[in-house]
Amino acid sequence: MASNLKNLSVFDRPVPSASEMSFGIVVAEWNYAITSALLEGAVATLRAAGCPEEKISVKWVPGTFELAMGAQYFAEYTNVDAVIVLGCVIQGDTRHFDFICQGVTMGVQQMQLSWNMPIAFGVLTTDDRQQALDRAGGKLGNKGDEAAATAIKMVALQREMEMEDNGENTGRAVVN
Repeated sequence: MASNLKNLSVFDRPVPSASEMSFGIVVAEWNYAITSALLEGAVATLRAAGCPEEKISVKWVPGTFELAMGAQYFAEYTNVDAVIVLGCVIQGDTRHFDFICQGVTMGVQQMQLSWNMPIAFGVLTTDDRQQALDRAGGKLGNKGDEAAATAIKMVALQREMEMEDNGENTGRAVVN
């Protein structure tokens, strides 16, 4: 469903408990009013899922392009279970928008696959500032909420798969 038709802060399925999880959040300084609102949403969702405050670490990078490197620093230098990247790129008059969006998307994807770590993509790519505001705590919810919920769900999935790989019975039926 297109995000202009869906509140990003309403989830179709319940979010698992995050009480035993830890998260790194990398936030772009560029478009600070937007990205700080995304951060508030992400932290609120993690806390609502039971993640202790001391298990949430926040680091800032200059812009959205640097989010992948910030995520790599979390993967390399910390023991977090997942990383959430938060940024905002607003379309301008040049193709710079395209290069930044492509670079951060590919960088985050590469990070996930290289480090076998969930990295939730909370990057807004909008046509204008109002669209960004609508998705950063405005009428369409908060993309930060969605990114945090995604990170929690991916950590839970990774742990479930690791338990199954280790031969532990999860008590769940396998549904394809």
